[in-house]
Amino acid sequence: MIEVEDVHFTYPSDVEALRGVSLTIRNGEFVAIMGENGAGKTTLVKHFNGLLKPTKGRVLVDGVETTKVSVATLARKVGFVFQNPDHQLFCETVEEEIAFALKNFGFSQDVIEKSVEWALNLLGLSQYRKTSPFMLSGGERKRVALASVLAWDPKILILDEPTIGQDYQQKEKLRQFILQMNAQKKTVIIVTHDVEFVAECNPRVVLMRGGKIVADGEARKVLTNPEILMQASLVPPQIAQIFLNLSDLGFPKEVIDVYEAREILLKTFGSREQ
Repeated sequence: MIEVEDVHFTYPSDVEALRGVSLTIRNGEFVAIMGENGAGKTTLVKHFNGLLKPTKGRVLVDGVETTKVSVATLARKVGFVFQNPDHQLFCETVEEEIAFALKNFGFSQDVIEKSVEWALNLLGLSQYRKTSPFMLSGGERKRVALASVLAWDPKILILDEPTIGQDYQQKEKLRQFILQMNAQKKTVIIVTHDVEFVAECNPRVVLMRGGKIVADGEARKVLTNPEILMQASLVPPQIAQIFLNLSDLGFPKEVIDVYEAREILLKTFGSREQ
């Protein structure tokens, strides 16, 4: 469990990035932290694995205050995939990249080999095992970075802007993968401003603006509230906009899922075959 208690954070440049943030993320939750650029999203999640320490307040991971343990210790439990994969890739081959953290954590050679093979297969990277990560596309490098984190099986997985640079097919694979990880009781946290992707995933949504949390709740409630979304410079997903416009005709307002929308329309108008 992650507990954030009245956290403030100011960068050395005197930019106050977090202003009294309090938040609890329970084990096995799937949470999307959303907001415009500069809202404090990435700053907040960097506190979860100790990359940043609060200026005021405290962050606890499974009851342990992050200021009292090393980043390396927290990393064993909290896996972090950066927005830019080049910030965490440095080995000569994909295979070595995935094995690097496992070696640092002291896993046996047998476990390392099995974990690397599992991660390569899971993310469709087997054909690139001997390839330099820097010879791959941006989307492929993101998959390598994700594989290198998943290989050590962290309890908590944080993905910073995972959909940037991904086409629709890649986003759909990512969505299925995230839901699979969450179904396996992993805590999954994504940082994003991609409302369409979040609508399809349907997680808990934490909305930020100016270093503060302005909304926290079910995706269907947050993403169908234009006034709240406007505070974070976001707009409702397309399906939600359609049903909000149809609400005067008796249609439900809180619809964000295309499959639910289809069922509602079929029930109302009947199938084409009729």
